[in-house]
Amino acid sequence: MKTKTLYSCQKCGYQSAKWLGRCPDCGAWNTMEEEVAIKSGAAASRSLPGGPPLPINQVGGEAEMHLPTGISEFDRVLGGGLVAGSLVLIGGDPGIGKSTLLLQAMNHVAKAGAVLYVSGEESARQIKLRGARMGVNAPGLYVLAETALENILAHIARMQPKAIVIDSIQTIFTSGLESAPGSVSQVRETAGRLMIMAKGSGIPVFIVGHVTKDGAIAGPRVLEHLVDTVLYFEGDSGHPFRILRAVKNRFGSTNEIGVFEMKEGGLCEVRNPSELFLSERPIGASGSVVVASLEGSRPVLVELQALVSASSLGVPRRTTIGVDHHRLSLLVAVLEKKVGLSLAGQDIFLNVAGGVKLNEPAADLGMVVAVASSHLDKPIAGNTLLLGEVGLTGEVRGITQPELRVKEAAKLGFSRCILPAGNLKQVKAKGLELIGVKSVDEAWTRSFRSLLGRLDHKIFLY
Repeated sequence: MKTKTLYSCQKCGYQSAKWLGRCPDCGAWNTMEEEVAIKSGAAASRSLPGGPPLPINQVGGEAEMHLPTGISEFDRVLGGGLVAGSLVLIGGDPGIGKSTLLLQAMNHVAKAGAVLYVSGEESARQIKLRGARMGVNAPGLYVLAETALENILAHIARMQPKAIVIDSIQTIFTSGLESAPGSVSQVRETAGRLMIMAKGSGIPVFIVGHVTKDGAIAGPRVLEHLVDTVLYFEGDSGHPFRILRAVKNRFGSTNEIGVFEMKEGGLCEVRNPSELFLSERPIGASGSVVVASLEGSRPVLVELQALVSASSLGVPRRTTIGVDHHRLSLLVAVLEKKVGLSLAGQDIFLNVAGGVKLNEPAADLGMVVAVASSHLDKPIAGNTLLLGEVGLTGEVRGITQPELRVKEAAKLGFSRCILPAGNLKQVKAKGLELIGVKSVDEAWTRSFRSLLGRLDHKIFLY
């Protein structure tokens, strides 16, 4: 039987008829490995079940029903629960809790019918021991230690389970290819076969994926395009909090997050993440401020910590954790130009407590005030919330859905909020002092009013 040899980039999936030292597609070095293409006549059909073309208004089907997983934070990120025939890819660092979360969720789903958990990395006994520690004992949860795709599909056809977990896709192989498990061609082929099975049978499938040292899911990029939902588990291995975030979701929002805490008995839901992230906040410490980030429909209050100190280096450091360091450099330049702070010879470190990542510009004003507070060694009142986007000319711009953020702050006992003047008309909150500002200069004065009084604030800069 004739075979064809190709060289595939193990990072992006680019294929070439000859070996190359550098991949011309992604630019990675020494990632081209020899693989044997699908044998002639051995490839399975890769066509989806279908029929003749129809006008869209005549296509049958009703709104997708969601099957709850029993973990509300997980359901929130999925868009309400499991959708029939969906293919969900979940990735994250080793030991972050991917398998733990799926085992706990499938334990609940198994109460409604049989669930198949396929493991290519652990034996059935190992999974049983781990499940016993977490209280996973549903009789409808079946464990299969298998790596051959053909055998897995045979078990699925016989059982017809309510849901399937493949842990992990990098360990599964098909006999139609001679390349090693985890190679680009194996991952692409096995994921494609699982997708066809899921769409044809209506069984939801979870796929666990390894990640590279850069944090991206290993394997060809087509893997993420193939699935319906891509979830990333984020968190520091030395920190108990875990954040589940959707970066692609055909059945729900990609802005939702689920917050979990890793304990001895497994992952526990965090129903009020704002309270948790602020529980250990130091009171009366300079450089500490609170901002509100909107994650989908949920406002989350987090603490921003800044440390400014004299630099002994020729080029001062600008280090951030949880925010874009380019954004910090931009805001420091605005502080120097519009307020008059001298920060050219200062090292500036900025951290988001709790391991949260802030991606929206609504945290700009908090970053500016945190840096100023640390530089002057003057704390901001602990009951103050800061909201607003900062432009290069020093203006404070309006943000989206300010009322949700302010209401969350009022629930947690905050009594003062500094926000863009353009958002004042959109916000009504009892027992909360709302201060609208139009510029960084004005926000500066209002934030440090206990220090500045009625005097010109620039007196304190020289």
